[in-house]
Amino acid sequence: MSLLLEVAIRSERDVIGAQEGGADRLLLSDADGLSPDLTAASVVLREADIPVRVMLRLNDSFTTTGGEFTRLVGLAQEYVALGAQGVAFGFLDADLDVDEDTCTAVAEALPGVPWTFHEAIDACLDTRRTWRALRSLPGLDAVLTSGSPQGLGVGYEDLLATAQADPAAAARMLPGKGLLPEHVPWLARAGVTQFHIGIQTRPGASYKSYVDAGHVRSWRLLLDS
Repeated sequence: MSLLLEVAIRSERDVIGAQEGGADRLLLSDADGLSPDLTAASVVLREADIPVRVMLRLNDSFTTTGGEFTRLVGLAQEYVALGAQGVAFGFLDADLDVDEDTCTAVAEALPGVPWTFHEAIDACLDTRRTWRALRSLPGLDAVLTSGSPQGLGVGYEDLLATAQADPAAAARMLPGKGLLPEHVPWLARAGVTQFHIGIQTRPGASYKSYVDAGHVRSWRLLLDS
């Protein structure tokens, strides 16, 4: 089975390196990991020849207000109209459980649009309950996660155990922050079929540099082997 490679990008200057390196999908956010403005998104979406998902997030928490919700839905609809294949978002409630009502409301405002539940999942307290809740959300086909807020350096063992124990979770799992090459074979054997890389694609592991085709290609070759 072919493994999907998603690359995080921040501007149109990242698109060429990601595409030439063999990325299957792009995840666009601004420099702070929030929703990009419509002009920046439009430029990226015109430049890209592969599917792009755009981040829906207006603050650095995992909650949203009523006013923000309305703006997020409007932004999402604009992104899709500009050519986005999907979006990424994720909201938690005061108990650090998935805010199913808010997530469902956003998804239902975007019928037929696939989406990623972003790394808010790593702040949840009960992993098994969280994965069960995610199964019921319409349109969800990827969950960007590292198993821990500190990344896969801390969360890898738990994430692998979840994938091995829960095929439904493995099918949606999108391992992200802190992913190392040695993680890939074990996660793939556990049923994970999509992987996300960000800082790993940039020379010097710095966001001051742009996505490099050679860095992406090394991951492409790993996934294809």
